Order: sequence, then structure tokens, then C-alpha cells
Amino acid sequence: MKYFLILLTMIASATTNAQTAEDSVKAVINTMFTAMKNADGVSLKSTFSDSIVFQTIGRNKEGAMVVKNESAAGFIEQISKATPGSLDERITFDVLKIDGPLAIAWTPYSFYLNDKFSHCGVNSFQLVRFNGIWKIQYIIDTRRRQGCVQ
Repeated sequence: MKYFLILLTMIASATTNAQTAEDSVKAVINTMFTAMKNADGVSLKSTFSDSIVFQTIGRNKEGAMVVKNESAAGFIEQISKATPGSLDERITFDVLKIDGPLAIAWTPYSFYLNDKFSHCGVNSFQLVRFNGIWKIQYIIDTRRRQGCVQ
């Protein structure tokens, strides 16, 4: 009986300590936003795949909807130059789907610059698991100032 209770305790402990694939995907995304807030380019880069693609949906000067590309190196440099604590993107995980080495995450957000609300929108992430480690492969987002929940 004593051994049975020890075994039962070990199984319960292992089950509660095991990180799910969903938890691992969320952890990478949360690490990215923590790195942004801390202006930590090294940590930020560690969350990205070598061929990451950044895009944002917005309007051009004529008011037409466009998809803008951003370089990963430029994004990392911009974040690295920020004052720690000045960039605060607050997300929620709305949809998370995983199929083997591919994951998607849909994360509505509110963005604050120097503790002042700036804009909101949604991030769409595509992640790939390389050698057991999730990396962000693709990010596209929307940005708006109206219709935001702060």
C-alpha cells in the first residue's frame, strides 16, 4: 500500500508538471512580448525562426488597405533601442491550434507606449517546432485606434 501511494503521488506530480504543446506555444509568444517590454533583442531573436516573416495590415496615404512587410533585423533593432518598460503589448490567447510541428495562435491585443494606450488589434502567429523547440515563423497583425477594449 505504501508503494502504491508513492507511485500514485509520482504519477500525479508528473502529470501536473508536464507542459502541454499549447503551454509551450504560449510560452514562446509570451517570451517574445516580455523581451519587447524589456527591450531585450537577444531574447526576442531567440523566439524567431531564421526565416521569420513580419507583416502588418493597414492603410496607405490614399486610404487603400495594404499589407506592409517589415524586416526581422529592423524589428529587433527597433525593440533593442527602446527604453525598457516603454513597450507593453497586452495579449489574450483567443484561438490556439496545433498539428504536429505547426501551430497557429490568434491573440487580440492592446498596445501601450510609455504607459499610454496607443492602439489595438489582433496578432496572427504561425509557429513551427524545430528539433522540439517552437519558433515563431510568421506574424501578421492589424492595428486600429477605434473599437478597442482597454
